[in-house]
Amino acid sequence: MHPIFKISGKISPYFRGRRFRHFLDTVSPSKTMRILDVGGLPRAWQGVPIQSRITILNIEPINEYEILFLQPNQTTVVGDGTRLPFEDQSFDLVYSNSVIEHLGTLEKQRAFAAEARRVGRGYWIQTPAKEFPIEPHYFGPFVHWFSKPVQKRLLRNCTMWGLLGRPTNDILDAVLAELRLISSVEFRQLFPGAMMWIERALGLPKSYTAYALPSAGSVSF
Repeated sequence: MHPIFKISGKISPYFRGRRFRHFLDTVSPSKTMRILDVGGLPRAWQGVPIQSRITILNIEPINEYEILFLQPNQTTVVGDGTRLPFEDQSFDLVYSNSVIEHLGTLEKQRAFAAEARRVGRGYWIQTPAKEFPIEPHYFGPFVHWFSKPVQKRLLRNCTMWGLLGRPTNDILDAVLAELRLISSVEFRQLFPGAMMWIERALGLPKSYTAYALPSAGSVSF
């Protein structure tokens, strides 16, 4: 395990728990609600008081460790979030937490957002805020505000991820190709007409959640 995960593992649960509480308070998911979690894991739903039918989709099958956390109300499927293998409005709600920023390009992020809007009668999509000064994946101040070539020079020696893990050039290239944080303006453009919840830390935007709730008459029974 990369040393940075030990650090993030102590910090992330606090923010994830706060997001789940806001999700439950806002959505009030019923037992009959059908939720598609794009890019999530069974472990993330541990301790969340919810009985909704949850389909968890990932690009690859979940591993044997994650299967141990699978609950009776959950199923897993393999698929691509930019080309979801479901009919229009197959789910009451499409949920995704900190996934869309891993798609690398604006084109793929647009496809992801369009698929979430197509497949769900409602959606709840969260992503880290590009405006927050600390990049949440490699814990470096301001690094993500620079161009990719400059980021590559800074990642190894100016972030906790780089200092602890000493990544190779190939790893640096792979990370930079994968991560593309989204600004508030871009996120609103990806989800036109959505309501927006801004999660804050130290008074600054830390993450954005775009959401649209399914109407009461559209929820599955």
